[in-house]
Amino acid sequence: GLMCIPPVEEEPSLHFALLAKLAARNDLQGLSMGMSGDFESAIALGATHVRVGSAIFGERVPT
Repeated sequence: GLMCIPPVEEEPSLHFALLAKLAARNDLQGLSMGMSGDFESAIALGATHVRVGSAIFGERVPT
């Protein structure tokens, strides 16, 4: 599978679409992409794994 964490200042769905295309071209099944703030578009573009820790546990406090 493949994993994608887009740059904060860029539109994540563009990166998710490119990763999905790359996975399809190489017959890869797993797509880990999307976090709490953008998981809906990641799922719409084929994510099989998302990271939603902040949505469940809240923002992390820097130590």
